[in-house]
Amino acid sequence: MVPWVLLLLPLSAFSAVDKTHGVPPSLLASYVPTKDGSQEIWTCIDGSKVIPWSAVNDDYCDCPDGSDEPGTGACPNTRFYCRNEGHIGAFIPSSRVRDGLCEPACCDGSDEEPGVCPNKCKEIGEAYRVKQAAERKLRKTGSKIRSSYIAFAQKEKKRIEGEIASLENEIVSREKEVARLKDIADHAESLSATALEQKKQSPLYQSLLAHHRALKSLQCEHKKHLEREKSLGDILDRLRTGYNPNYQDMAVLEAVRGWEFHAGLPHINDVKKDDEPSTEDESETGKDEEEELEPGMWTPQQLEHQLDELLDQDYESLLLEHDKHVGATEHSDSLLYNLSAYVPEPLLPQFEAFQNALVSWLELLGIVKPSKSDAADDSRAKKAYNDADHSLKLTRDELTKAKEDLSRLFDSNWYGKDGEWKKLDGTCLEKDTGDYTYEVCLFDEARQKPNKGGSTFSLGRFAHWNNGPGVEVGSPEYYSKQFYIHGTKCWNGPQRSVVLELECGTENALHTIAELEKCEYKITGTTPALCLPPDEPEKPREEL
Repeated sequence: MVPWVLLLLPLSAFSAVDKTHGVPPSLLASYVPTKDGSQEIWTCIDGSKVIPWSAVNDDYCDCPDGSDEPGTGACPNTRFYCRNEGHIGAFIPSSRVRDGLCEPACCDGSDEEPGVCPNKCKEIGEAYRVKQAAERKLRKTGSKIRSSYIAFAQKEKKRIEGEIASLENEIVSREKEVARLKDIADHAESLSATALEQKKQSPLYQSLLAHHRALKSLQCEHKKHLEREKSLGDILDRLRTGYNPNYQDMAVLEAVRGWEFHAGLPHINDVKKDDEPSTEDESETGKDEEEELEPGMWTPQQLEHQLDELLDQDYESLLLEHDKHVGATEHSDSLLYNLSAYVPEPLLPQFEAFQNALVSWLELLGIVKPSKSDAADDSRAKKAYNDADHSLKLTRDELTKAKEDLSRLFDSNWYGKDGEWKKLDGTCLEKDTGDYTYEVCLFDEARQKPNKGGSTFSLGRFAHWNNGPGVEVGSPEYYSKQFYIHGTKCWNGPQRSVVLELECGTENALHTIAELEKCEYKITGTTPALCLPPDEPEKPREEL
């Protein structure tokens, strides 16, 4: 309701409004009259009409676009600009101008007649500037942390690229190994169990087994001798350090001297005299010239560390690989009887099909005996191939995941165009509310954990960012919300879900938990990932 005091004001008070009253700074240059003879005129902003300059802000709407009444509210659906000196300017709808109510957005009271609303812009502006300074300080600190997140993403990019290159090289190597083992496995499968056993009776294979057993026996004896030598050395060391050199027992002295020479040690009397080994004795004693090894012979270090690897060889695979390498020498396997060797490669599949059909008929008629071959799937060759093929598949899966991680790193739908969110991937934030502790592992899962015993419930897994209407992908508003859905189903209710609302802060933390609807939670928190540098100029506020 319009106060009675306004009705007592003369009409001239309404018409004496300044021509630029309610005009924003960006349009001030447009509110200048022009001369038409002796009369001052003005053109509407949209250029649709020319009116007398005196008709501007006269509380009567002349222009179709309402631009002639920026400060009176006479034209509907327009905006009034409050200058708010000492604070920041603001727009309000023209319908609120001169309605007798003091608008908070117009702290200077310019939306009403003079004297109706006090000018509070000084106090409000000071409080606002203090708040803005604190927010700028917060944003400045947070933006530095955010920069470190971006730097982490760049390092992560190099790491993943290196991992991809390494995996690609590994895959090439594994593919070659798988192809080699497949050839061996295929060759093993083509042999009957009887044929394989017959090949194992060959002198080469039996010799390999004999060498294997001999090496194993020698290894056992070698270990026994080493243990015995160590025990004898300990005994002689105790004799050397414990006997009385003044007691002229020549047998003991000879034993001690012999051990010192064999072990390359100085005489015990010299050590006790000088409290340190004699370099002269050390250089002259114990210098047994090592016997020069023949070409191909193993060093003691090789015997110590590589003998087990040699003994673990798969001799069956070696036999098959050898057989494949040199070719069978039996008459039945020669090229003369191996007709497939003479068949052109394009016709080979048809020939093999015909050959298999012919053999099947011959076996059915009893002309030839069927081969009693067992599948070699359980053979060591097949197992080696399967293991290698499985490792190749795992490596390919790793490569696929690494490429996916790289594609998401600077994807606005995932970790942001600068990759600022990658640092937080998997970071778990918690908030204790007394009965429950709520946990959100970013980009993973949200959980509700009871503090007094009971089951932990999933509140949902990460689904997407804020995809509301009008929200631009990659904008701060887009990253202000994360949605976690398809959690544990409530009893007689929906599946649990969470909306995580985030804002700029120097810490990654959860602050409030609220259950807006049954099993639908709203969690608020802060993160430096949302702190943009405070370099954007302030814009006039707009009240709708």
